[in-house]
Amino acid sequence: MATTAATHAASMAGSNHLYAVIADGGRQYRVMEGQELDIDFRHLPAGSEVVFDKVLAVSEAGTLKMGAPLVKGAKVKAEVVGPVQGEKIYVQKFARRKNYRRRTGHRSLSTKVRITSIA
Repeated sequence: MATTAATHAASMAGSNHLYAVIADGGRQYRVMEGQELDIDFRHLPAGSEVVFDKVLAVSEAGTLKMGAPLVKGAKVKAEVVGPVQGEKIYVQKFARRKNYRRRTGHRSLSTKVRITSIA
C-alpha cells in the first residue's frame, strides 16, 4: 500500500495533472482520477457513488483555481470499493502502586473509495 501512495505522490508532483483538493470529515485530501482513498466510514454498498461537493481547489493543465472557501460548481465523484479496517491501536490504563493495568485494542472502520471524475 505504501508503494501506491508513493506512486500517486510522485505522479501528482507534476503541474500538468488534473487534481483537486477536497474536504471531508474534517480532513483535506489531494486527489486525482483513479486514486484510491480511505475516508470516514459510511454505510454504503460497494459500487455505489459518493459525491464530494466541498472542493477547495482544482488544478487542470497547469492552472490552479482556488475557492474562497469553495470552488463554485466543482464536484468530485468517487465509487465505493468497500469497507476496510485500520491498524490496531492499543489503549493502556495504568495506576501506579495500585496493581491496576488494563489493555484494550481498537480498530476503526473506514470506507475505501476510488476517484472516478473531477468536474
